[in-house]
Amino acid sequence: MREFILNFIKGLGMGAANVIPGVSGGTIALITGIFERLINSIKSFNLEALKLFFTGKWKAFAQHVDLGFLVSVFLGIIVAIVTVAKLFKYLFDNYPVFIWAFFFGLIIASIYYVGRTVNKWNLWSILFFLVGTGIALCIAFGTPAQENHNFFYLILCGVVGTCSMILPGLSGSYVLLLMGNYEYVMIDAVNLLTTSPWEGIKIMIPVVIGAVVGLLAFAHLLSWIFKRFHDQTVALLSGFILGSLPIIWPWKTSVMNVLKDGTEKVVGYQWHWPAINGEFFVALVIMIVGAAIIILTESLATRQKK
Repeated sequence: MREFILNFIKGLGMGAANVIPGVSGGTIALITGIFERLINSIKSFNLEALKLFFTGKWKAFAQHVDLGFLVSVFLGIIVAIVTVAKLFKYLFDNYPVFIWAFFFGLIIASIYYVGRTVNKWNLWSILFFLVGTGIALCIAFGTPAQENHNFFYLILCGVVGTCSMILPGLSGSYVLLLMGNYEYVMIDAVNLLTTSPWEGIKIMIPVVIGAVVGLLAFAHLLSWIFKRFHDQTVALLSGFILGSLPIIWPWKTSVMNVLKDGTEKVVGYQWHWPAINGEFFVALVIMIVGAAIIILTESLATRQKK
């Protein structure tokens, strides 16, 4: 029960991160130490799992896919998306600098601890770290593409969107926005499900196909890479996290685009240096608190392992 609750809390963190523009649930999974286990659990949904399930060997199936772990994490993700999203909406509407400062401190401290899990920093590790940073920066400063309704492009959106949600440093919603189909998939399709269900389903079918296939395939690929190229993979992911920092920088102005339903969506940012005033010092303290949470968590985890 203790493990279930801890994994549920980590799932809450992942779900909360996924509703923040520019923050990835995979980053939280990596920080809290469940990333590799999560990938391996998703990867375990294979032919052997199907055989165990359809032959009624429920206990063996649950052990094979690490079902208790998956249920606790995904339950936390769902609860966070339903509940924490409302809290974050209030905070972003009223205290954007402070909430961004908290996550900036949280993530900038995590880069050190994630990078510390690299067993040996050599030329290859440094190269992969720089490549990861460069890719994330390109995404952060990228210009959104035009909307595309092609069936195969929607499958690609499902693949990329889902994979980036679990990949540290990359936000799924932000990547969909850059691909030009955020509004079509997340706004139009969802609204059509209530007004004209079949039209909404036709949009979602290729996206869901891409999401499921992409997630399973990506989990296998990432698990294989982790086992054979651990240091390079962690270095690459550390670079992703570092490169995502511009999106989380507290002092910026959002560039908005009005969607078809009248709502506004962030399509980019204009960054600036903070004014030295009361708000700046409060944000600085909050940033330090965010970093201190990571440092304290890592210290407790190290002490517990010893």
